Amino acid sequence: MNQHETFVLPRAERRGLRAVLSGNAPAIAGMVSVVLAYVFRTPLFSDLHNIRLTALLFLWLFGTMMACAFAVVRYAEAIAERLGEPYGTLVLTLSMVVIEVSPLAAIMLHGENNATLARDAMFATLMIVLNGMVGAALLMGAMRYWEQEYNLAGARAFLVVIASLAVFALILPNYTKTAPDPSEAPMKALLFAAITVLFYVVFVVIQTVRHRAFFAEPAGNGHGGLDYRAQERAEARRGSLGFHVAMLMLTLLPIVLLAQFLAIIVDFGIEDLDMPDALGGVLIAILVLSPEGLTAFHAALVNQLQRAVNVCLGSALATIGLTIPAALIIGLITGCKVHLGLDQVQTVLLILTLFVSGLTFGGARTNMLQGVVHLLLFVVYVALIFSP
Repeated sequence: MNQHETFVLPRAERRGLRAVLSGNAPAIAGMVSVVLAYVFRTPLFSDLHNIRLTALLFLWLFGTMMACAFAVVRYAEAIAERLGEPYGTLVLTLSMVVIEVSPLAAIMLHGENNATLARDAMFATLMIVLNGMVGAALLMGAMRYWEQEYNLAGARAFLVVIASLAVFALILPNYTKTAPDPSEAPMKALLFAAITVLFYVVFVVIQTVRHRAFFAEPAGNGHGGLDYRAQERAEARRGSLGFHVAMLMLTLLPIVLLAQFLAIIVDFGIEDLDMPDALGGVLIAILVLSPEGLTAFHAALVNQLQRAVNVCLGSALATIGLTIPAALIIGLITGCKVHLGLDQVQTVLLILTLFVSGLTFGGARTNMLQGVVHLLLFVVYVALIFSP
């Protein structure tokens, strides 16, 4: 090659390089964002009273973390396809817990201690899942298929554990003699954390080992579109297990590292702009649940309602079953106060949601009415955030 010649990759290699870069763009964008945030930390985050700049910073951080969260789910699903059950479910669950606990811990430890953040995040998760995601999935499916079938035994199993965990973790603390605040009752906090984890572990064993048929799609479903799982199997075949594990770690890392910068902005909005305290929990729930929500909606649209039920209720169970123990342990280690009990209005809305969910999944078929009812309850929840 002389000095006037340039090296040009063959077309096939260029195409392969573009595919690799586009497929792993969230991880690349996440790492670039981490570098920029740390290098320019002082000029970017020293004066948040510039509302336009603060809004742009929030959109940048939250958008990057959201993109990484979607990529984490994709890599975790590919790993799950390779490993099989129950290891696949555990990989996906632990990934979601890392995504939720990172901003939760960052916001708890930054600025003034927000004692109700963990409670607000769990309550937001339940309201978004049981009313927002379930309602939208049922409505979207009913608009296309009028009625849809699911596996009644699986839905009931989910609701039994979710209802027990919700009452145990979010209502019972208001009626004990000492609140499960790690700084005041460490033994009770450890007991709450252990029992909550035990609830989840028992369910995972039932779901993945003993009664897997409870969570399978009823015969005859899934003819409205392409096989949804085929996409995951194709993703798993495109790379080795080691590649997907490495990319999972590289995509989780920006979420963990950017969480502290997001916490700065969230604390500023709550403490200086007098925004509702519950917004911190809502943002965490949205970050965790958005990938699962799109998965559930797609499944409902291709007449795979059982998969939508598994995704929605499974995400609620995993977050409440594992994030509350994590928050209590963080409180024990750091001395931060963690208040779990809901107020009276939230308690009423939670009980109503659990009651309606029991009725919705009390039969073998769902329709548009049930979806609309759940969405209206979700609207009430959002309205009460801004006007308690």
